[in-house]
Amino acid sequence: MFWNLPLIAVVALTIIALATIVFKKNLIKVFLGIVILESAVNLFLISLGYREGGIAPIYTNAPSSAMVLPTPQALTLTSIVIGVATSALLLSFAIIIWKKYGSIDIEMIRRLKE
Repeated sequence: MFWNLPLIAVVALTIIALATIVFKKNLIKVFLGIVILESAVNLFLISLGYREGGIAPIYTNAPSSAMVLPTPQALTLTSIVIGVATSALLLSFAIIIWKKYGSIDIEMIRRLKE
């Protein structure tokens, strides 16, 4: 039987992240769910570019059929940088909301809005 463990991990991380985003009431926990979802996307991109027995695409005289794909690796590096910036922005939003409302509970903040 063939098990593709990276893709199973992607599905598990996605389910955990979506459950955290939907069911948690704390803004920090919701933001952590978003970070976990970003990690699942990064793992998915890397698993797409993986080839069994492939080598890194940095050698110039290596055969092209034995190399892993460099494009998903470049996309993942870009995604990591964007994810760090997004996480910093989300945490700054949480600090601003906490200073304004005195809480980071989503239900309490929704009630204060009305």
